Amino acid sequence: MHCRKKTIVKEAAAVAVFLLSFFCCAGCKREKPQPPLPPKVSVSQPLQRKVTYYLELTGNTQAINTVQLVARVQGYLDKVFFHDGQMVKKGQLLFLIQQNTYQDALRQAEGQVLTQQAQLKYAQSQFLRYSNLLTANAAAQSDVDNWQYQRDSAEANLKTASANAATAKLNLGYTRVVSPFTGRIDRRLQDPGNVVGSSSSNTNLAQISQVDPIYVYFNVSDSDLARLTKSADWKPGKGDVGKWPVSAGMTGEEGYPHSGRLDFASISVTPTTGTLLMRGTFPNAAGKIMPGLYARVRVPVETRMAQLVPATAVGSDQQGSYVLVVNAQNTVERRTVKTGPLEEDSLRVIEEGLSGNERIVVSALLKAHPGSRVTPEQENPAPKGVR
Repeated sequence: MHCRKKTIVKEAAAVAVFLLSFFCCAGCKREKPQPPLPPKVSVSQPLQRKVTYYLELTGNTQAINTVQLVARVQGYLDKVFFHDGQMVKKGQLLFLIQQNTYQDALRQAEGQVLTQQAQLKYAQSQFLRYSNLLTANAAAQSDVDNWQYQRDSAEANLKTASANAATAKLNLGYTRVVSPFTGRIDRRLQDPGNVVGSSSSNTNLAQISQVDPIYVYFNVSDSDLARLTKSADWKPGKGDVGKWPVSAGMTGEEGYPHSGRLDFASISVTPTTGTLLMRGTFPNAAGKIMPGLYARVRVPVETRMAQLVPATAVGSDQQGSYVLVVNAQNTVERRTVKTGPLEEDSLRVIEEGLSGNERIVVSALLKAHPGSRVTPEQENPAPKGVR
């Protein structure tokens, strides 16, 4: 029994020695871990192309024409032919004032015209008759003079009657209040059945505005005006002012979706504000742009070559704007830049800080830190001739 225990102990010791030798040998063959590769980042050189520089201003919209529709004759308001706020056409009937009184006045005036025409015809015939009798020594000169007077009086009375008839016809026409142009009409200020035109309080019937096209007024400071006149072939009062493009955007709209033309520029700068009043004209067939809205206005100043990088590649901190550049040793550097406008394709203009040959980190920016090494991968190279 004692011998058997010794045998078991010897076998266990042998197994332990074998296992220890195996693990030691395995440890001797294991290779040392390799350092991690530098992270991959996408890089791209600055894009060079022509960029248009703009003046970005603020203004407000205004109708091209705004008219107060008034009652030009007195009477009961008979009918209203529109709904408040609707679009109306030029010449469309809007209000009808009671017509019977003015129809009677016109008939009476036309009757007076007929009467005076008859009197003139009779006086003319009598004047000719007595003139012939005077030639034959059968009438006195006083008779001829009398009928000449009657003829001239009848002629004057006919002119007066004709003028009265024209006035009566005009007054009858004033009972029909029509739209002077195509536009949008405001709410009515008088209801059918009310007397209108009798005083200043009941003369106004409604307001109508022409909104297609529509104006946008804005002011340009004297410094911006200097940029505009220096860089652009334009001067205040120039005959081709209408050829100058201008764009606008309203509250809630992105960018400047409305395109128009510069329509007017004042001939002098306002001394108190140091600004020049300008106006753009914009199509508004749908009538979505209403008068009185706040507007953002953009006017092109010049077009020149510039360097651009993706807007997402531009960072900002307390020191200003910057981009991350990969140098020849694939080490990341921070490069301070002066930024310009943001283009519609999400490219940011770089005014200063780049030569044009740098490799700019454009993606995986979180993996790139100034002083760290990276593995750059070229992304979307620009076509030949634009870099």
